[in-house]
Amino acid sequence: MVPLDQLPLWGPGTDEDPNPRPALARPAKLRLLITVKAAPNPSARYGETVCVGALGIDPPWTGWIRLYPIHYRALDDDSKFHKYDIVHVDALPARQDQRRESWKPIAATITTERHLGGWRSRRNLLDPLVEDSMCQLNKQARDDPKAPSIALIRAADIADLQVKRHPGWSAEDRKKIAGYLNQFDLLEPEKRSPLDAPRFTGTYRYRCADRRCRGHRQKLWDWEFVALQRRLRQLPDAEAAEQLRHKLFAQLCAADRDVAFYVGNQAARPQSFSIGGVYAPRRPPARYRLHINR
Repeated sequence: MVPLDQLPLWGPGTDEDPNPRPALARPAKLRLLITVKAAPNPSARYGETVCVGALGIDPPWTGWIRLYPIHYRALDDDSKFHKYDIVHVDALPARQDQRRESWKPIAATITTERHLGGWRSRRNLLDPLVEDSMCQLNKQARDDPKAPSIALIRAADIADLQVKRHPGWSAEDRKKIAGYLNQFDLLEPEKRSPLDAPRFTGTYRYRCADRRCRGHRQKLWDWEFVALQRRLRQLPDAEAAEQLRHKLFAQLCAADRDVAFYVGNQAARPQSFSIGGVYAPRRPPARYRLHINR
């Protein structure tokens, strides 16, 4: 096991393609720092699934990794994990997904080693991976199907978090929910329940640190965003929306934070990136951002 401060943080450390598509006959044993747990989405097979973003921290599987699908609520208590936990899992490359970071986990093998508490230890791993240009990432995705599909993008100026009522599941999602509810399973005597759509959607408007940036609008798909909505369910819409903006914009994106967004794209629409979570360690007072547009 390599110490956390001695890792090649991206790729296998060779002069060849830094992220070749691995060909494995058996599952690889991955040691990961969890960075993103996305909000659950409907699944015809599982009812709901979660996409997880992580940083591989043991060679040869270092760099960004996407784990999907994970039926998180069905995991044993010993297998459940949280953001910034270090976990072990057996997984295979997701062959039906062209994105090189995508792996299919064997959920029963997930174990948590420990929680990486404190920003200093997290920053040692993650700060070297922060990139300045969302604009360049978009261009790469348009031009090259093998372009990176996960990144940690620095936010130079954050204009707003727009919180709106969720329109409800799409027709495709409703079809998945119906398919799940109509399945018959002798080993599952309890009646199945559908996954409720979140109450709100969230969209960040920001500029990346690219000097040519004209602004980005990206949806927030963070588990914590949806969990906070549930905790605010007794409040009227306007008050709940303001509480969400206060927590995830006024506080989390304040001038004393070094804000970057964990972004990832969709397999079917590689040019479409969304935000899976917010990276927001506090910065020294001398480095406060000069301006945030409220």
